[in-house]
Amino acid sequence: MQKLSGSQLEEALADLPAWSRTGEVLERTFEFPDFEVAMAFVNQVAWAAEKVNHHPDIDIRWNRVRLALTTHDAGGLTSLDMGLAAQSEFLAAQITRNRAV
Repeated sequence: MQKLSGSQLEEALADLPAWSRTGEVLERTFEFPDFEVAMAFVNQVAWAAEKVNHHPDIDIRWNRVRLALTTHDAGGLTSLDMGLAAQSEFLAAQITRNRAV
């Protein structure tokens, strides 16, 4: 897996406005109504990460979940990171919507 170029990163990050980049790490903190919903999200992210064999650092604080993504083997951010970030956005929206019903 090849590290994304500067222009590729800018293009990918335009579609992920809630995410921030610190060096070679892409991160975002999600906030949910309660611990149960936060944990349901973490489980969904874990399943998605396992499916593509690309695992984020996950920090859980009651109703907040921080994800940090990087591709260690490539020495920076790759399409795997951008894909998992986008998938996490989808999962957060889906689980919040489903729990609100």
